[in-house]
Amino acid sequence: MSIPIIGFEDGNAVLDWIEFTQALAKGHELPKAEIGDTFLYRSPDTLLSRSAWIDGLGLAVKTANIFPGNPKAGKPMINGSVCLYSDIDGQLEALVDFHLVTKWKTAGDSLLGALRLANPDTAEVLIVGAGTVGGSLIDAFSAGFPKAKIRVWNRTTAKAADLVANHPGTQIAPDLETAVRTADIIITATMSSSPVIKGDWLRPGQHLNMIGAYRPDMREADDTTLTRSKIYTDSFDTTLDHIGEFMIPLAAGVIQRSDILADYYGLDGFPKFDPSQITLFKNGGGAHLDLITSHHILEKWKASA
Repeated sequence: MSIPIIGFEDGNAVLDWIEFTQALAKGHELPKAEIGDTFLYRSPDTLLSRSAWIDGLGLAVKTANIFPGNPKAGKPMINGSVCLYSDIDGQLEALVDFHLVTKWKTAGDSLLGALRLANPDTAEVLIVGAGTVGGSLIDAFSAGFPKAKIRVWNRTTAKAADLVANHPGTQIAPDLETAVRTADIIITATMSSSPVIKGDWLRPGQHLNMIGAYRPDMREADDTTLTRSKIYTDSFDTTLDHIGEFMIPLAAGVIQRSDILADYYGLDGFPKFDPSQITLFKNGGGAHLDLITSHHILEKWKASA
């Protein structure tokens, strides 16, 4: 029997953002995933090898090699592979394009958090960072909040201009503080090691959705942001002890573990939008999300064949 190899274009063509967030939520109704993450560092490069097993769904191993210097040489910053295995006998079920899984897992993860926490009548979405994930965030949040205007801010304005040029209807945000103050949803997708978002800029009713920090030394929001916000995440296991966004303020006593109120295994703990609160969602992107994503892609690909 031949093993399906699902390429980016074939897989991308059969997927829908709202349906995908529903699949993510449904995947968290199954027994909690067993996960194993390996992080290897050679500054500034990182190897993330993430494996997950969900009883009743299957197994997946995803390896991501992150080399921040690659774009200067005209190469993708992130490369890797995803293998999906049967829950019944452990046999290889599919090879799924790494960039396809990453696109939908990353943006869909944040979209699910926003759909649960943010103002459903959001008028303006701000994307902070114009890297690889920026385009998929525009696609995902356009589907989730179709009435919203989407603006992009980037330290290098030319990169923001390139992203906006490829997505008609979006706009450049020239000043970060001004853009943060006016947006209903702020999404951060940077490679910053120091906070780019200041809590003093935020107001009740806003939703901050953070993606970029993935290492112990990385943060995108300052302490004031955390202390002013109601905090949620996709996975306690992959964020609290691995990512600086929470690790650093936890170690300093700025916040306590009890301040992170719920993850996706407690979706019922994600409240409806409250205009009196600032909500913060940290996207940690655990291996179980890669597994749920890859399985959903395989099912949709089979159904379309």
